[in-house]
Amino acid sequence: MKIITYTVDPTIPEPLQPLKELAGNLWLSWNFDAVMLFMRLDYELWMESHQNPARLLGMISQERYEELAVDDSYLAALNRVYERFIQYRNADTWYPETSSDMVAYFSMEYGLDVSLPIYSGGLGVLSGDHLKTSSDLGLPLVAVGLLYQQGYFQQYLNADGYQQESYPENDWYNMPVSVCRSADDEPLKISVQIGESLVVAQIWEVKIGRTSLYLLDTNIGENSSENRAITSSLYGGTAETRIRQEILLGIGGIRALRALGVNPAVAHMNEGHSAFLAIERIRELVKLHRLSLQEAIEAVKPTSIFTTHTPVPAGNERFAPDLMQKYFHCIVDGLDISFHDFMALGRENPSDDLEHFCMTVLALRLSAYGNAVSELHGEVSRDMWKNLWPKLPADEVPIQSVTNGVHIRTWLSHDMIELLDRFFGPRFSDDPTYLEIWNRIDRVSDEELWRTHERRKERLVAFTRERLYHQYQHRGAPLNQLRLAGEVLSPYAFTISFARRFATYKRATLLFRDKERLYKLLTNTDAPVQIIFSGKAHPHDVPGKNLIKDIFHFAQHPEIRRKIVFLENYDMGIAKYLVSGSDLWLNTPRRPMEASGTSGMKAAINGVLNCSILDGWWAEGYHPSVGWAIGSGEFYEDEEEQDEVESKLLYELLEREIVPRYYDRGRDALPREWIAMMKASMQRLGPRFASHRMLMEYTDRFYTPALAHARRVTENDFAAARELAEYTARLTVGWQDISVVETPRVPDRQLGVGGKLELRAGVRLGRLKPEDVAVELTHGPMRSSGTIDGAECTTMRHVTTSDGVSLFTTEIELTRAGRQGMAVRVLPSHPGLVQRFVPGYVVWG
Repeated sequence: MKIITYTVDPTIPEPLQPLKELAGNLWLSWNFDAVMLFMRLDYELWMESHQNPARLLGMISQERYEELAVDDSYLAALNRVYERFIQYRNADTWYPETSSDMVAYFSMEYGLDVSLPIYSGGLGVLSGDHLKTSSDLGLPLVAVGLLYQQGYFQQYLNADGYQQESYPENDWYNMPVSVCRSADDEPLKISVQIGESLVVAQIWEVKIGRTSLYLLDTNIGENSSENRAITSSLYGGTAETRIRQEILLGIGGIRALRALGVNPAVAHMNEGHSAFLAIERIRELVKLHRLSLQEAIEAVKPTSIFTTHTPVPAGNERFAPDLMQKYFHCIVDGLDISFHDFMALGRENPSDDLEHFCMTVLALRLSAYGNAVSELHGEVSRDMWKNLWPKLPADEVPIQSVTNGVHIRTWLSHDMIELLDRFFGPRFSDDPTYLEIWNRIDRVSDEELWRTHERRKERLVAFTRERLYHQYQHRGAPLNQLRLAGEVLSPYAFTISFARRFATYKRATLLFRDKERLYKLLTNTDAPVQIIFSGKAHPHDVPGKNLIKDIFHFAQHPEIRRKIVFLENYDMGIAKYLVSGSDLWLNTPRRPMEASGTSGMKAAINGVLNCSILDGWWAEGYHPSVGWAIGSGEFYEDEEEQDEVESKLLYELLEREIVPRYYDRGRDALPREWIAMMKASMQRLGPRFASHRMLMEYTDRFYTPALAHARRVTENDFAAARELAEYTARLTVGWQDISVVETPRVPDRQLGVGGKLELRAGVRLGRLKPEDVAVELTHGPMRSSGTIDGAECTTMRHVTTSDGVSLFTTEIELTRAGRQGMAVRVLPSHPGLVQRFVPGYVVWG
């Protein structure tokens, strides 16, 4: 049977036509007055559509459309919103330049809105906030991802509390995505060789304010059933499924941008999933511009940025050699590179033929800019990947830190936005880069802030009861349990929320180690406490699923079943209620396994206080005035000991500090000390952990210099890349000849602070010249381990060369007393080197 498909659009009267444009742009996801327009169409249908404006427009009756087309109140609201949308789209922005050179941002997932479920958790939500902020700032940035037919799984619990998964299919024709079309109005498609198959992918576009996200879809008629399934689900299937997806994302993503007429002058890889894009960019230069492999690498590296999010080695994507062999030729098509040399690009030890191919290693080797997502994560990452830069101290490994942030107007509740707009003024919405505006929180009275918070908690309780009713109903619960759903939680009780991915290292049940103490907290009638849990375990993570089951069973006790709940199918919609309506946001990861975490940031900007292990972002954000720290950032060898100690610390905080402070009320019934902490949290953490701060950092430190390098390396037929490749070739041949033959001598006399030392070093350079290298003196106070603590680096000046030995000198000032140390090292030096530390090229004296 041949089925002929066609698309029918709703017939919307002319006065209501702006609804179509608004429904097709996720600008509305951070503008609640725009969302209100769709809620006013029909609230019941709005909820039935799963808050999907594009789908809702097809559900509204023609009679309702005709009614609203002459409703002056509705039309006035629509015109106000649409006018503001046009003003936003056309306004001047923080980034003033216009250019055809674009930053191409690649991510495996994007959490933009509940209406587009192509994300699983924090990585995707961060990517979504990245794009929204890029739109606000007017950056020359486009994004690329995959369009998953089933997205991530939908979670539900069975009668025993064990997680089950379902995989409903997305209907793209009723979602905020549109097919990209060619000049002759045909769907735009690209092809990628994946293994033995030529896979065709259709390109879709998602509009996010001024920014575009392009998504690749293989579920089309040109492909076999096996290849159609490449974009079936996120993080599903086997390693072979993932490598096929990652070839499509990286190689196909670059080709999609070319087909769209977009020049990806700079590539930003958000995690290693998309790292094959670097190979595609190199292949383009070799085939189209006749560059050698090394010349192409030197052209691509200074225009590549890589962000790592994984704090443990096992969390980085690795593929076995036999799997890589199967897909090798389709990845490197057109490149003159052996399988061994290609595998070396993804190995920590290039000579180990048994080592698996790591996408993170590939990204680090082919990027001049690498960063972690918090300061602590930067330390962890530098230590984790130090073997890529042998003989370099871990604290100098070139992985920087840009701490994550959150898109303020997405995650602030609409009640809080209304309050802050009144007191902060129009600049709060019109100029999101003016972060100092958070200092105006003191203009808000305690009474108004608390009443706003109380409204958010009332909404949270009502929402939780409704969700719980549907959970029980889906589970086939009896009538008495359905009635119970309407009685859980109280809008007047102290509310703790724990919501995140249920991985074991996040320790969701740390609070359950002493059930008797927890029971007393929950049943205290003078200071009642209640807890909301939510989050998904990976389908294959049985220990994570058992954590959920443990919570479920504990919550069945008659005395506490109204005090502790688990909300199924955690998503952005649930998150918005929790981060704005809770009193305390609890986070208990095993330090240092939380790369950053952003949920606590979302809570903080809403005045919800944090209680967390000093890990990820909280290691930077914590201050006694804004929340509580569990412990002091200790590291433990014994995990059982760690859990025991930190669970007791958590109970102590709750029993002695947190709960009493919340219930400490004056005659006006206001918790004044608690409110002071709410204000301090918003004032201190709002500007520091805003995504606008984050993206301005990315722009200043990475995007702007990388775009400049893109222009530089392409000038004069890639002359700079060719010159650097020639230098690299000389370096490869001559580096083995280098040795430090004379090290600095400290004079045999008393040295005092304020004095100076003139020092010299002799270096045998062999076939290289003095201008080919940088000779540095590293110096500073000695650690007990025999290393230099926080070494300063001073470049030594070449003086003369005699008998094959080049003399270098410098002078240092003695600024600190105590035992000091110094050492001489030789590094490559060339004007074209963006990253001065070249893996494997350092010689110490």
